Amino acid sequence: MKPTRKQEIITIASRLFKERGYNAVSMRDIAHAMDIKAASLYNHISGKQEILSTLILEVAEEFTREMNAITLENISPLKKIESVIEIHIDITVNYSENIAALNNDWMHLEGFALKRVVKMREDYEGNFRGIIKQGVAAGDIKPQHPEVILFSILSTLRTLYLWNEKRGKMDVNVLKKDMVAVLLEGIV
Repeated sequence: MKPTRKQEIITIASRLFKERGYNAVSMRDIAHAMDIKAASLYNHISGKQEILSTLILEVAEEFTREMNAITLENISPLKKIESVIEIHIDITVNYSENIAALNNDWMHLEGFALKRVVKMREDYEGNFRGIIKQGVAAGDIKPQHPEVILFSILSTLRTLYLWNEKRGKMDVNVLKKDMVAVLLEGIV
């Protein structure tokens, strides 16, 4: 199915945001990349803020849905963490431009979109922290500080889109297998 003009605008803008950053891209730049007049963009989209919020909310909502499903599963905390890592990899591979906007440009959101994204991030991290604490309490995870574990895993996963792109986009199954092993078992 052919994408709508709005979807085309968002796709082009997401690429430009990823390459240059949100602040460095104008509506005129987006129009130029599409070979149309800037005024024509406004027939389909209200402005850069709508594009940014669409990109970020799409991926933030995906993370939220997946985390909520994982927390409800009747599996061990280690299996839940494994699922979280795999979901991050899937979302990163499928939505790399959205991930770039989420990581690099979320602070440019305004109003309700900003509040919503911050709340989703806090809830996501809270759920992940809870899973880690359950694993520590069950003796499945070494008794290390949950915040350090959370930071270590999330900082790796949040920059995966950059690393994977530089490496020529590794096979998603290799990424899942090896990243889960390294993040859960370490390297020794």
